[in-house]
Amino acid sequence: MRGLLCWLVLLFLLQPWESQLQLAGPRCHTGPLDLVFVIDSSRSVRPFEFETMRQFLVGLLRGLNVGPNATRVGVIQYSSQVQSVFPLRAFSRREDMERAIRDLVPLAQGTMTGLAIQYAMNVAFSVAEGARPPEERVPRVAVIVTDGRPQDRVAEVAAQARARGIEIYAVGVQRADVGSLRAMASPPLDEHVFLVESFDLIQEFGLQFQSRLCAIDYCSFGNHSCQHECVSTPGGPRCHCREGHDLQPDGRSCQVRDLCNGVDHGCEFQCVSEGLSYRCLCPEGRQLQADGKSCDRCREGHVDLVLLVDGSKSVRPQNFELVKRFVNQIVDFLDVSPEGTRVGLVQFSSRVRTEFPLGRYGTAAEVKQAVLAVEYMERGTMTGLALRHMVEHSFSEAQGARPRALNVPRVGLVFTDGRSQDDISVWAARAKEEGIVMYAVGVGKAVEAELREIASEPAELHVSYAPDFGTMTHLLQNLRGSICPEEGISAGTELRSPCECESLVEFQGRTLGALESLTLNLAQLTARLEHLENQLANQK
Repeated sequence: MRGLLCWLVLLFLLQPWESQLQLAGPRCHTGPLDLVFVIDSSRSVRPFEFETMRQFLVGLLRGLNVGPNATRVGVIQYSSQVQSVFPLRAFSRREDMERAIRDLVPLAQGTMTGLAIQYAMNVAFSVAEGARPPEERVPRVAVIVTDGRPQDRVAEVAAQARARGIEIYAVGVQRADVGSLRAMASPPLDEHVFLVESFDLIQEFGLQFQSRLCAIDYCSFGNHSCQHECVSTPGGPRCHCREGHDLQPDGRSCQVRDLCNGVDHGCEFQCVSEGLSYRCLCPEGRQLQADGKSCDRCREGHVDLVLLVDGSKSVRPQNFELVKRFVNQIVDFLDVSPEGTRVGLVQFSSRVRTEFPLGRYGTAAEVKQAVLAVEYMERGTMTGLALRHMVEHSFSEAQGARPRALNVPRVGLVFTDGRSQDDISVWAARAKEEGIVMYAVGVGKAVEAELREIASEPAELHVSYAPDFGTMTHLLQNLRGSICPEEGISAGTELRSPCECESLVEFQGRTLGALESLTLNLAQLTARLEHLENQLANQK
């Protein structure tokens, strides 16, 4: 039994160093890293020692997470000259790297370590050789293994390399000069300088170096681009966000957490996140109610509303979509229901088409969906024909209008962008005779005289105009105040004739007050002019 144990120990000692290193611990899955080994192959390194160093490199590779997006490895050897064994871009498989290392033939000349550092800085870590661009901030690490004193100066060139962001580990074996190692290595020196008594013990450095890579602080390498906080992990830098923020798909930027997606906000129209809270919004022309969630509607004055929309070719398809959106914004401030406001839509061009009658849809959502589905007709502008269709059909009980006995107001709203190609006077007058309250909305080249003829009196309250389709939304508040009179300018105000006694007294009072103010101002101005004249006279 004792003899068997001795044989096992001997077999372990005779294993190649790469096997021992591989057995020492699990592989460290590092993040992106550009790693270049700078190997001393001067004549002072004996063949047996060089073979040991070769096995050390192979074993170290087996402890690295090698790959194009992980650790890229390059190897250069030097003596009186520098030779690239393989650059960073050469291999992505560990097997190919091991083969190249085993085929390595030592140079066996002098020890020009400074020259080797300069080559690593200018060539080995260049983008052309496979190093990732500086803006990607991938750590660049050089491991210099030497057994003697450099025959050239190393301090200055090593300082330049470190200034370019290269982290240098200096490994001295046997006869290496400690002062030169310290001049080459990055601070702190106790973590970057290693002195090994012999090549037989170099695997000890391999174990320590592997642990260093596993604990590398990726956040310390330049600008990690994290908006809030960078956390170094074995897999590379990771960005974290402050409380109340979420990391975006780019992995770097942070955005205030959208609480509207994570809570039952109850907003009727729109929810907007604000920091660690949220608030509800209403469409333009509507106001948020006291509950902070619902939007006000036309609840006093339910009507049967028929919209006549111009679908002529002058409108053009993109503007017709704006018109549909405008119609839906009107629907937003109505209390649409079978018992409340009913909405019908008619489109006209050279012909007239009922898109949906008053009695078809019972909710605002259904009406808005139907409006969006309307297809643009194109062709001419027969506004008179559209008015006739509205009077004869749209407000009939068969189309969903409520009986006249219920005294539900009937409202027609005509939307047009140009002059009618037929006569409108007969059916515009007939609509008002039938008790339909008429509104006219004109855009662009709409004719004011036609709008006023279509609209009910007073025209100032029933005619709206926008110079182009993009500015229509400012009309919403006017329409809201008209269709919902309890919220308009006339709310709580009695319209009186200027000839009534109280009106005359009020007018007289305001006029006299204005005249008194004007007289006082004139007196002050006269006094000031006299004062200026006296000053001029005294100067003469």
